Amino acid sequence: MIDIRTFMLVLGIGNIGFALLMAGYARSQASHPAMRLWAWARLVQGCAHLAVWLRPELPSASLAVAANIALIVGAALEVAAYCVFLGLRGWGPALVSFTLLGLGAMVGVRAAHLAPAQLMVVMSSVLCMFSMAMAWLLLRPGARGSVLQQMIGWNNVLFAIAMGARAWYSAGAPHAHLFSAGAMQSATFLTGYFLMIVNGFGFLLLCKEKDDARMVQLATIDSLTGLINRHAFFDRTDSARALASRQRSPIALMMIDIDHFKRINDCFGHATGDEALVLFSATAGSTLREDDLLGRLGGEEFALVLPATDLEGAILAAERLRVTVAAAVLPTSGGDYSMTISVGVVVIDPNEHINAALARADHALYAAKTGGRNRVSVGQAQLRVVAR
Repeated sequence: MIDIRTFMLVLGIGNIGFALLMAGYARSQASHPAMRLWAWARLVQGCAHLAVWLRPELPSASLAVAANIALIVGAALEVAAYCVFLGLRGWGPALVSFTLLGLGAMVGVRAAHLAPAQLMVVMSSVLCMFSMAMAWLLLRPGARGSVLQQMIGWNNVLFAIAMGARAWYSAGAPHAHLFSAGAMQSATFLTGYFLMIVNGFGFLLLCKEKDDARMVQLATIDSLTGLINRHAFFDRTDSARALASRQRSPIALMMIDIDHFKRINDCFGHATGDEALVLFSATAGSTLREDDLLGRLGGEEFALVLPATDLEGAILAAERLRVTVAAAVLPTSGGDYSMTISVGVVVIDPNEHINAALARADHALYAAKTGGRNRVSVGQAQLRVVAR
């Protein structure tokens, strides 16, 4: 059997170590608020375990109460960290209520001078509920969590089962206490140690996973419109063109420009100009298929790739987009404003470089703008050199 007191020392040092590790990671970059909550949760729980470890040397009732309070508060902070990390709302009142209920039950057992076994029943039950709450947050339907998130969730389920079994065992063993030896105690603390390791490193990796995803988004997404930016558009278009070439499927390209965009900025201000860009992006997005690629190349200039679309289909899609945008209303300080767009359409040749296709679409766009705007113009076919 394991030495429970030594195990408490290991848990205390381990949790405090994870708190310091998380604090160091948070200081190295812009930290997520959940990191600070998690670090505090680990620090509080680590101090609680150290207080339990000191109990044989300092047999004080107040130290025991403080340790139990710290365990419950630490578990509550851990639940709060998950709620913040997952972006949930409205969880505060329920969490505070349950925490106060758990603290009240623990203090009530202490005040009634009940046997240590009854205290173990209460504490194990409270920690079981907190662990089940964390498991539900991570594994709930619709969470769409990563494999790492699911691993942490199931680890919490395992710990909740262990704490529930400990509560059941303590209810039937009136002479049980925290430091009593036995297979149940050993299994519970081994599960707790496993929880500390997996959840400690797991939450740190979850935060890094989210940070990496945010960096990818910043590198590929236009912050104003939410569309892919110029660099990402070129990368994804090249991949789409290569796939279309392998499948011997047509692929169309459009260059799109908002007409008289400078006039919108000059007459109504740049804020209204930004709203025009956002309105166009949302309106255009409502007309697109799932595989279509719409990107902002810069300013009021956009590009659209339509996989599995020939020239006739691309012209129909461009006209539908033009009509839909013209029907959208942009509120301005001078009243409602109806935007129009000019579109240049081409079909990308299977062996054509994306820059060449964009140049042809840009020439078509120029023709649409010089021809009166608010229209669709078809670009010239790619010139082919025939060997003799």
